[in-house]
Amino acid sequence: MDVKIEASWKEILSPEFNKPYFRQIALHLKTEKSQKKIIYPPGSLIFNAFNATPVQQIKVVILGQDPYHGPGQAHGLCFSVPDGVAQPPSLINVFKELHNDIGVPIPTNGNLTHWAEQGVFLLNASLSVRAGEPMSHSKIGWAEFTDCVIKKISELKVHVVFLLWGKFAQEKRVLIDEAKHLVLKAAHPSPLSANSGFFGCRHFSKTNEYLVKNGIDPIDWKV
Repeated sequence: MDVKIEASWKEILSPEFNKPYFRQIALHLKTEKSQKKIIYPPGSLIFNAFNATPVQQIKVVILGQDPYHGPGQAHGLCFSVPDGVAQPPSLINVFKELHNDIGVPIPTNGNLTHWAEQGVFLLNASLSVRAGEPMSHSKIGWAEFTDCVIKKISELKVHVVFLLWGKFAQEKRVLIDEAKHLVLKAAHPSPLSANSGFFGCRHFSKTNEYLVKNGIDPIDWKV
């Protein structure tokens, strides 16, 4: 795979691109494409989170599990959808909590690029998925790559806020040095679990309080 990725990430991650597991990811995607399988997001957007948020700009990490698997939804930023695409249920609940926490008006679109450009790194643990098949690429090697990414952020940065929503994201806590960073945990914003601790978690205000306390500009959470 010819990885087109922002320069600071390329420098940090280039050793990974030459490892057998990463070559296996590239081969897997190439094979599925040759079999006429539809893969989301489009190839040019697989590394969108990295290109939108260079390493030096990271203030917050939100970790998702898997790209959206419906047509036109995934664009390489977890929980986000492009302009004009209906907001998925989990994202609707994120916006409800955001409104209840800090009063941000509930947006009409679900594109979180504005967050990414301010330093909110919107990382999915798997960076691709087959159309209509959730978690279909969760075992092809992406977890090894994105675990490395989380560890690198923890090692190279200080005072990053990690928002871990749901059991899957919380399992990544072991990769983060909590002496240097803030880890906030809550239930997943999915309709199945949002009432079990996502609503009322106040992660958006807590994030900004921590950033300001450490001399870092807060996030403008408007979309």
